[in-house]
Amino acid sequence: MSRERIGWLFVAVQVVLLVALVLVPTGDAWPMPDWLRLGSSALVVLGLALVVVAGLGLGPALTPTPVPNGRGDLRTGGLYRFVRHPIYAGVLTIVVGLTLGTRQWLGLALGLVTLGFFNVKARWEEARLAESYPGYRAYAARTPRFVPFLPRSVIRGVPPSTSSRDPE
Repeated sequence: MSRERIGWLFVAVQVVLLVALVLVPTGDAWPMPDWLRLGSSALVVLGLALVVVAGLGLGPALTPTPVPNGRGDLRTGGLYRFVRHPIYAGVLTIVVGLTLGTRQWLGLALGLVTLGFFNVKARWEEARLAESYPGYRAYAARTPRFVPFLPRSVIRGVPPSTSSRDPE
C-alpha cells in the first residue's frame, strides 16, 4: 500500500475515534465536581488553541495526512521547540478533556485507544520525516514527542538511524 493511502487511512481512523468520543453519552461512572467540569472544558479549549497555533506554524508544510508534502522546512521553533508533534499534543489534550467529560468507562476506553493510536501514527510519521529531513533524528533525540519539559531520560520514540552519524 502506498504511503499516501496509509496516510489517509490514519486520518480516517482518527476521525472515527474522535467522532466516537464526541458522541459517547455522558455517564455517571465518576463524580463531576465543578472544578473537574471546568478543567475538562479548559483542556478542550487549550487543545483547540494548540492545534490552531501549531498548524499556522507549519505554514505551507501543513498537510491533512502524516505524509510530509515537501513544501516546507523542518520546523524546530515555536511550539515545535517544545514537542515534535504540537498538533497531536493539542488533539490529545482535547481527547483528555472529552474523556473526563464523558464520565463513563466507554469514554475512558475510547480515550485510551485514541492516545495509543496517536502514538502509533506519530511513530509512522516520524519515519517519513526522518527520510525527508536529514536533521530530524537529532531534533527527535532532544525534543519530546507530545509532552513538553520531560527530562531527556523520558524522551522516547526517537526514529532509528540508518547511518552511524546524523547531520543537523
